Amino acid sequence: MSAVVEVKSLSKWFGEVIALNNLDLEIGRGVTGLLGPNGAGKSTLIKVILGLHAPSRGSVRVLGGPPRNNAAVLRRIGYCPETDNFYANTSGFEFVYWMNRYWGMNSRDAARAAEEACDLVHMTDRMHDPVEEYSKGMRQRIKLAQALAARPDFLLLDEPMNGLDPQGRDEMYALIQRLAEHGTPVVVSSHVLYEIERITDDVVLLYGGSLIAQGRVRDIRALIDSQPHTIHVSSGSPRALAARVAGEGHILALELRDDGLVLRTSDPNRCYDLLNGLALGEDPLVRTIECADDSLQAVFDYLTKK
Repeated sequence: MSAVVEVKSLSKWFGEVIALNNLDLEIGRGVTGLLGPNGAGKSTLIKVILGLHAPSRGSVRVLGGPPRNNAAVLRRIGYCPETDNFYANTSGFEFVYWMNRYWGMNSRDAARAAEEACDLVHMTDRMHDPVEEYSKGMRQRIKLAQALAARPDFLLLDEPMNGLDPQGRDEMYALIQRLAEHGTPVVVSSHVLYEIERITDDVVLLYGGSLIAQGRVRDIRALIDSQPHTIHVSSGSPRALAARVAGEGHILALELRDDGLVLRTSDPNRCYDLLNGLALGEDPLVRTIECADDSLQAVFDYLTKK
């Protein structure tokens, strides 16, 4: 089975509010970024995938079956929600343990799985402390631990980076990638585009409840290759570099700066070839090249504003 999630003609509305509008998409293995601003429909799609909402129209299948009221499918899904909802006066270990028991593990297996999951998210030293004493980042780790404890076949993470410090974010990125490398499909929902760029190139972009693009960022980026690209070039000799590139027909504009140039080009491939040649010469005119328009943010801005 290639598709982990299959969505066909899916719509979801609440009264007169349309949260999802006729979505068709498939999510495969590896890490997939579910992206969009607040209100794009990400949370509603997640709840439909989890069987918490029934589709108003269309269908969704997860791991080969419909998730709604389907314990056989739901037992195979690990879910880390965005919001906290812990029981009072419990430790992190107890929270994970009792979630394991709820899903049918016996006492011994539930305890062992809770310990292993807490270790996986680096919470072993604090797992017996009360959750009410945890920082936001520690709460995120414990929520992730309960999602991982049952060794799910599919992992769904809703804004998992919230509250994590830079080191915690780096550890989360590495953990997500490691899980995918070991065969667990992961969907990461986020409204922060650079977070997704750190862990995957495979994205689903939602906007206003509609699917505006899906696939690899570089492939989606090809949609706007007809648009001029802005390229930042650092150089030890900006004026000499400007004189060298100014006569090229694909250079639409250039801005001279103290540390280099900002170029606008109608043909990025030709421009990169030119700049790479200037970087490899005996007296290199180019130090570094950066194209801001190749970022996921640029892709998203173009698709939502066109």
